[in-house]
Amino acid sequence: NINGPSLIRVPDWVPNPLGRYYLYFGHHQGTYIRLAYADDLSGPWRIHGPGTLRLEQTVCVGHIASPDAHVDDARREIVLYFHGPISDTIRNHRGQRSFYAVSADGLTFTASDTILGPFYFRVFQHRGWHYAIAKSMMHDGGGMLLRSQDGRSPFEEGQEILPRQRHVAVLKRDDVLRIFYTRGGDAPERILSSDMPLTDDWRAWSPGEPGEVLAPTTAWEGGALPVEPSTFGVVHQPVRQLRDPAIFCAGDNTYLLYSVAGEQGIAIAQLRELPEASDGTG
Repeated sequence: NINGPSLIRVPDWVPNPLGRYYLYFGHHQGTYIRLAYADDLSGPWRIHGPGTLRLEQTVCVGHIASPDAHVDDARREIVLYFHGPISDTIRNHRGQRSFYAVSADGLTFTASDTILGPFYFRVFQHRGWHYAIAKSMMHDGGGMLLRSQDGRSPFEEGQEILPRQRHVAVLKRDDVLRIFYTRGGDAPERILSSDMPLTDDWRAWSPGEPGEVLAPTTAWEGGALPVEPSTFGVVHQPVRQLRDPAIFCAGDNTYLLYSVAGEQGIAIAQLRELPEASDGTG
C-alpha cells in the first residue's frame, strides 16, 4: 500500500542530496513518511530505506500520511504538511488532523504540535496568504477551504467545496486555481479538474464544473479490473481506481503524479495539454 505523492526538486542549498528530486509518499496506515529519489523524472527511482518523518516524532497516534512538501527558500527549509490521528487528550481534539514539520535537508524533520486543521492538506499561496484545501470532517466527505497568514499557525476554516472529494492537487496560474481531484463513489474513480477563480473575497471562491483528466486504462492502473464505485478509506487489493493527484512544475513543463490501481503504486505523467474545465462563470 503506497499513496499520497508529493514531489519537489531538491534546492541547491541542500548539501549532498541523495538525488535531484525527492518524492515523498505515504502508506495509508504507515508509521513514517516514505521517500524515493532520482536524478531524472523518468527514473530510475530508488527508495530511501529509513524514510523521513516518523510517527514517534509527532503527537499523532496510529499512523501519519498524506505528505505535502514545499520548499521555503527564504528560510532554507523544506516544509512538510502531514496528517495523523490524535487522541482526545490533545487540546480536546480527536480524529485526524494536519500538522507541519520542517527540515534543512529534506530527510530529518522536526514536527510541530500545532494543529493546523482537518486532514489531507494541499497548500498554496496567494496574495500573501497560505490557503489549504482539506478534507471536510463531515461524514459524507467533500472538501473544505482554509487559510492562514503564515502557513504555520492554525488555519481559519472557510466554506465547503467539491462534494465527495478525496485528495486534491493544485496548480495556480495568476488569479485562477486549477484543482485536480478524485471523488469517492465514482465508477471508476478517476482524476478530474475544476477551475476556481481567486476573486477578492476568498469566502466566495467556488470551483466550476469538472472535466476529466485521466481514467484508469492500462493494466497497471487497474484498467482491466471491474468497474465499481469506490469507497473512502484504505484499499489493499488492486482496484480500477486512480487516486491522490499531485502536481509538479519544472520550467514550462507540468507533471501529474497519481496513485494507481487504488493504492498499489505511484505514476508520473506529463500534462501535454490542460483539459477544458468550467470556472463556473458561464
